[in-house]
Amino acid sequence: MFNVGMTSRVLLTRRAFLADLGRGSAAIAVLSVVGCGQAPTSASSTPSSASSRPSAATASSGPTTPASAATRLNASPGPSAAATPGGSGGGEAAWTRVELGFVSAYILVRDGEAVVIDTGVAGSDDEIKTALGGLGLGWSDVGHVILTHKHSDHAGSVVPVMTAATGAQGYAGAADLRAIIAPRPLTAVTDGATVAGFRIVATPGHTLGHISVLDETNGILVAGDALGTVGGTLAGSNPQFTEDAAAAKASVVKLGNLRFETLLVGHGDPIEGGASAQVKALGRG
Repeated sequence: MFNVGMTSRVLLTRRAFLADLGRGSAAIAVLSVVGCGQAPTSASSTPSSASSRPSAATASSGPTTPASAATRLNASPGPSAAATPGGSGGGEAAWTRVELGFVSAYILVRDGEAVVIDTGVAGSDDEIKTALGGLGLGWSDVGHVILTHKHSDHAGSVVPVMTAATGAQGYAGAADLRAIIAPRPLTAVTDGATVAGFRIVATPGHTLGHISVLDETNGILVAGDALGTVGGTLAGSNPQFTEDAAAAKASVVKLGNLRFETLLVGHGDPIEGGASAQVKALGRG
C-alpha cells in the first residue's frame, strides 16, 4: 500500500471511503489514495495441507480490466502446477479484477470453479457476487478463498464471502492466521503449497504471513501488497504499513526470479505483459 498520511490504526470500510470522496469513480481515479486498516484481532485456524484442483488464468497483454468485468483468455494446454490428486490440466480460463474503491480483489476461474483471492474491505461481498454473476457463476461455484494477508482492506469481507460460499475452503499464511476472523477454520499455507493448482509463494514483509499466488502454467502472479502500482509505476510494499522492510525487499527479489507475464496487485492497475522483468528490475534497484 502507498503512503497517503493515513495510519494503520484506522479501520476503513468501502462505504466510508466512498462517502468521503463523494463517488466511487473518484476512488478509482485517485489510485494514490489508499489505506490499510488494522486486521481483526482473533481468528480460527486449522493447520493442514491445502486441497488442490487446478484453476487458473492465462497471461495476456492488453488494457486494464474494467471493474467487475471478466478477461477471457485462451490458455494453451500444458502441465499443471504440482497438486494433490484430483486436479485437472490447463485449459480456457478467465480472471476478473473486482475494483473496490482503493483496493482490488480477484476471481480466477477454470472448469466452472472460482477461486476468490482477497475479499476487500467490509461490505465488499455484494461487488464480488456481482463479479461472479458476470461470469455466469454464483457463490456455490466458489471452491476456494485465498487471503494474501491479514489487513482489513484485504480480509475485511471474508466472513460474508465464506458464509455465502458455503462450499469454499479458506487459506492464509500461517503467521497471519490468528489475526483473521473467519466463519470456519482457515488452512495455513506455506511456501510451495498448492491451492486449486496455484502455487503459494511466501512473500513476508508487508506482514509476516503475507503470501502471493502464482499460476505457473499460464504466467499469472497475484501479489497482494508485496507489490503495487501507482500511475503505471511499479513499487514494493508501502513502508508505512510494512512489518519487516528487509523481508519485504527480499520478497520483491524472490518474485522477480519467478516467471510470469501478468501481475495482479492489491492497489493499482495490473501489468499485462513482461511483468516479471519489471519486478526483477525493481528488486535490483
